[in-house]
Amino acid sequence: MQNNLLNKNEVGVFALGGLGEVGKNMYCIEYQDEIIIIDSGILFPDDSLLGIDYVINDYTYLIENQSKIKALIISHGHEDHIGAIPYLLRQVHIPKIYANGMAIGLIRNKMKENKGLRANLIEFQEYEKLVLGKLSVSFYRTNHSIPDSFGIVVHTPEGVIIHSGDFKFDFTPTGPDANYQRMAELGKKGVLLLLSDSTNSELAGFTKSEKTVASSIKDIFTKIEGRAIVATFASNVHRVQQIIEASVATNRKVAAYGRSMLKTLEVGSEMGYIKAPPGTLIDPNHIKRYKPEEITIVCTGSQGEPLAALSRIAAGTHRQIKITPGDTVIFSSSPIPGNQLGVGKTINMLFRRGANVITNSPLTDTHTSGHAGAEELKLLLKLLKPKFFMPIHGEYRMLKIHAQIGHDCGVRKGNSFVMDNGDVLAVTRKSARPAGKVQAGTVYVDGTGIGDIGNIVIRDRKILSEDGLLSTIVTINSETLEVIGKPVIISRGFIYMRDHEALTAEISEKVKQIVERKIKQTKKLNINILKREITKQIKDFVQGKTERNPMIMPVIMSVN
Repeated sequence: MQNNLLNKNEVGVFALGGLGEVGKNMYCIEYQDEIIIIDSGILFPDDSLLGIDYVINDYTYLIENQSKIKALIISHGHEDHIGAIPYLLRQVHIPKIYANGMAIGLIRNKMKENKGLRANLIEFQEYEKLVLGKLSVSFYRTNHSIPDSFGIVVHTPEGVIIHSGDFKFDFTPTGPDANYQRMAELGKKGVLLLLSDSTNSELAGFTKSEKTVASSIKDIFTKIEGRAIVATFASNVHRVQQIIEASVATNRKVAAYGRSMLKTLEVGSEMGYIKAPPGTLIDPNHIKRYKPEEITIVCTGSQGEPLAALSRIAAGTHRQIKITPGDTVIFSSSPIPGNQLGVGKTINMLFRRGANVITNSPLTDTHTSGHAGAEELKLLLKLLKPKFFMPIHGEYRMLKIHAQIGHDCGVRKGNSFVMDNGDVLAVTRKSARPAGKVQAGTVYVDGTGIGDIGNIVIRDRKILSEDGLLSTIVTINSETLEVIGKPVIISRGFIYMRDHEALTAEISEKVKQIVERKIKQTKKLNINILKREITKQIKDFVQGKTERNPMIMPVIMSVN
């Protein structure tokens, strides 16, 4: 570890992403000359990250220490846990990637989309133990909103470290049961450190079972007279299967829309998680062959994403689907914090077009979370009985609340650690201490590439989006050093120039005065100095006149 943060017998535990945020999960366990990485996810940008497609982690530490990396272990197949694998592989040599079931299928799909990238992808089994050197890894099955989700057990010379994965305790799951016996056995043998999912730490009680949602969706389907349009997370394979079963029970054909939804159906069907009688799933181009009451449309867009299928249907811009009176739209999801406005806008547009809209509520039960509520977090702590505790996967308040839950369940006050990305926890069988920091940060991905979008570019985009651009074009005779004519002023997104001719003329005159004064002082033509002076003075002048801060872009043209 850099700067010798760890003593020889200490195990270093740190996150490169996933602390203080919900997304880009990546956790590292380092012992001497070995590193095991758990998950490699992306974070979807919020409205402040203009033009950004994805946010990924800064992999500098892994690049500098790639000779130590033994494997990347995947807990489950959600994008915030596997989405960054192609970006990671472009920068870091990963000898082996271990995943199971659905995650394997989704990662293989990613590899097909990123031609030229190769991954040594190996399927682990729940019962096996991977010996990777001084560190070994084993697993236990959990319940989550995607099949094949696992807790990851890292066996170190100092003791057992457990990463809970994303989990909930669903006693009536739609898939296999979680392996409660294995959790209890691990707790009985002794757990040194627990890293546990904090997403729903603020939610009192238990998260609802998927069985509740399945029966609720079936009940709703029996009452729908026209087309059923259901929006859900494409990655929620259990939910997609429930929608198909409700459609079969009410004699409906199912058509899927949205690239990620089609991918889920393809991978889920291949792996046996999506089951439907022959002829149930139909080509989206053939829906007009059926009566409205014979059709279910399952699509993306439950979070109000502008380009997703449901948003385009609501806006009337979808090529194949137009809302007609009698359509019922079901949101089989809840808005992620920050997405409420987009979801609300979509719902309003659907109502305006004549649709009946059903959202998740205590009366309808169209959605449940895949993450553990406070009582389930307590149950895991009681089963595993860790000596040390580090809440992970959540915004800062979620981590703090989870740490308090840990104390309530018997973790000693000095033995729980609320950390930030990059903070290193050094643990031995007897002690745990914050040991310093490794480089960790965010890297922005947009259409131009990876990492060439920095905070300055984001700031500039924000200024342009809010206050626009003001360009000043000045022509100067390079021999006489005189300003030729009036400086030209161009506004983009700042003011409508035809309505502000007096202000435009004033800015033009001000620019001319600034240039003439500066040339008189320096007695030479220095374009960089002139640009700086125009930017500074015009910024202040415009702010004083308009209380706005457009980006100032001076252009100096020198002619003979």
